[in-house]
Amino acid sequence: MTTPRSDEAKLAREQRWQALMRAAQDGDGAAYARLLSEILPMLRRAVAYKWPRAPDVEDVVQEILLSVHTVRHTYDPARPFMPWLMTIAARRTIDAVRRGTRRNANETTVDVMPETFPGDRPKIEQETSDDQDAIRRAMAQLPDGQRRAVELTKLRGLSLQEASAVTGKSVASLKVSVHRAVKAMRELLERKS
Repeated sequence: MTTPRSDEAKLAREQRWQALMRAAQDGDGAAYARLLSEILPMLRRAVAYKWPRAPDVEDVVQEILLSVHTVRHTYDPARPFMPWLMTIAARRTIDAVRRGTRRNANETTVDVMPETFPGDRPKIEQETSDDQDAIRRAMAQLPDGQRRAVELTKLRGLSLQEASAVTGKSVASLKVSVHRAVKAMRELLERKS
């Protein structure tokens, strides 16, 4: 329930913010800085309260402030400031929640992180199976250019640009070589199984 005193305070705040925004639109940097510093705590509370599922309140607030800065010329000084501001806040928050939802839809959680050990030795003996020998034999059957492209990009982990510098071949040529090599190796390995 609002009291007459709180209504008066809200009206005074609205009028102050309208005046600051008008001054900011006229180029008064100090008024603009004051407006931003005054609306910041209110935006934090509003985002945290109205949209508790927002991924990160501070990130959303920064996006709101950036949007306010970008579209401040659209504010009509003859109209109330708060509805304009809260519309921007609602839209930026909804955008952030949507991004978070899309990101979370593609992520999975892991209860126990898999163990990994440094070095080239496998952590269990099964990983040294005949598959590695089959892969080595398949690679040995590749033409020199394809084998070199796979060694540089897949085994040594070089980017296509780095491998291009090493071999003198174009990035496009290396892509084709890697693609053909992987396809040929897959066919060779499938025949052996």
